[in-house]
Amino acid sequence: MVLDNAYVSGVKEDLNLQGNDLVQLQTMYTVGAVVGQIPFVYLFTKLPISWLIPILDIAWGVFTLLQFRASSFGELAAYRFLVGWFELAFQLTCTGAWYRGDEIARRGGCFYVGLTLGTLTASLIQSGASARLDGVHGLAGWRWMYIVCAIITIPIGILGFFILPGTPDKPNRMVLRRKDVDLAKSRLARAGHGFNPGFQWRAVINIARNWKFWAMLLLDVFFWNGSLNTTAGGYLLWLKSLNRFSTARLNELSAISPALGMFYTLFICFASDLVLGPAWAITVSHLWNIIGLVILVVWNVPESAKWFAFQTTYAAVAMSSVLYGWINSELRASPVERSLALVITNTIAQSTTVWTPLLVFKTVEGPRFTKGYSFTLASAICLIATAHLIQYFLKRERHVSHSSVRIE
Repeated sequence: MVLDNAYVSGVKEDLNLQGNDLVQLQTMYTVGAVVGQIPFVYLFTKLPISWLIPILDIAWGVFTLLQFRASSFGELAAYRFLVGWFELAFQLTCTGAWYRGDEIARRGGCFYVGLTLGTLTASLIQSGASARLDGVHGLAGWRWMYIVCAIITIPIGILGFFILPGTPDKPNRMVLRRKDVDLAKSRLARAGHGFNPGFQWRAVINIARNWKFWAMLLLDVFFWNGSLNTTAGGYLLWLKSLNRFSTARLNELSAISPALGMFYTLFICFASDLVLGPAWAITVSHLWNIIGLVILVVWNVPESAKWFAFQTTYAAVAMSSVLYGWINSELRASPVERSLALVITNTIAQSTTVWTPLLVFKTVEGPRFTKGYSFTLASAICLIATAHLIQYFLKRERHVSHSSVRIE
């Protein structure tokens, strides 16, 4: 999202970006994120998260800062790759390590609100930088945005060494006492959670034999592709195409969609844990997304309808914590298998978005993106259908298991 804000705030002109350069820069970030996750299949089970995550945050801040000095497409693409490399979704294993299956979606939702808030504040930072810092010390407003974001990030990364709790198996002793860890382990044990014996190749084999892994992988693929509208930059490109807003105002307006996304996320995640369950929470979230996508596919509608459609965008990712909480819950008996499954599914699913945007969200076709919104719409429909199929087979498996126990 930061790149999209920068693109409409002067990057395109200053770096002479042309054609499909925007979607290619977005793809370089995704490639970095996918490749960067591969070593963490191993590292997440070996190193304390309370050390690993702050190191990643600090490195992310450094390469975010370096983007301010980019002078060409190639240089910016290299920085985007490294930013993606260090931007890992650590909450996949961190929240799953502490919470029961009926708690994960709510806690993950609160965490995800922070991510959406980050997108919102990036828009406002760019707005302020364009209005007040453009030209200061000879730097364009978009360059100041990267500087400000880095100034915020690096101290937070350092703070992580002192405040992140780690996991029950590798806790941060500066944060938690032994009795706190023992309490956490005992409550998880009562809920059927196992504990981490370390990386084992046997766990990889067990995952490959587990139908739940393959089903959740398919679900995750549809999720990533059913939410491409959140990263394509269509909203900002459309606002700019109206030719009626200043750069600062343009970025202010772009904050509306993620602001609504915060409320979507809290509603969906709390509803999942308390009322709906994961399959129906995913359904509600993406039905709202589908309404907006249908409008954007049609496109020739009143301008007010387009405003509405773009404000539904973040419903697409509101159920992210529900999905990964579902995987956490279904594989809770083995922390190693859970961690491996989460990273592998996320890596493979996200890798599909390395090439799909290049085909359907070509920058030269924006802001309409007929192919892109149609593809995203189809993926969202498949996501809902797959979620209910998985729920059906999980219920059937539990019914068979309970019947066997009664017979014995």
